Amino acid sequence: MAANAAGTFVVVALIAIVNYDIVARGLFNSPFLGAVEVVQFSMVLIVFLQLPDVIRVGRLTRSDGFLSLMQTRKPRIGSALGKIIDLVSAGFMVLVAIAIWPEFLEMWESNDYFGVPGVFTAPWWPVKLVIFLSACLCTVHFLLHFLTQTGDHTPHQESGS
Repeated sequence: MAANAAGTFVVVALIAIVNYDIVARGLFNSPFLGAVEVVQFSMVLIVFLQLPDVIRVGRLTRSDGFLSLMQTRKPRIGSALGKIIDLVSAGFMVLVAIAIWPEFLEMWESNDYFGVPGVFTAPWWPVKLVIFLSACLCTVHFLLHFLTQTGDHTPHQESGS
């Protein structure tokens, strides 16, 4: 939930930056240099900061019509399919974490930056670290779903939601 809150903070900061750019460009003919780079950087942060909580509460966008049908008509098969999906999803998140870790280390050691030198630059390593940590949290959530699934359509949602 903390990562989701941080992602929400990034959204608010992004809104402020874009509005500042619009006002500065329109009224003072002096746009915020680097607005495009900030938006690119922020979008990745927002997605990966909020992804673990989206998985935690069962709101990950997916097409699960067949799974819903199987859970209704053949609960045992539907439950098994749901467990398989959660396990495969955890595996994919592990692969993402494994793939991004060397990139994070390289960016950390090299101090590689993106942007336009002299205009706006930012280091790459925070983005790589957020992706790695997000993939790790997502793996944990998918494994918890796998272990606690009860066979209903949304086994991991909080009660009352």
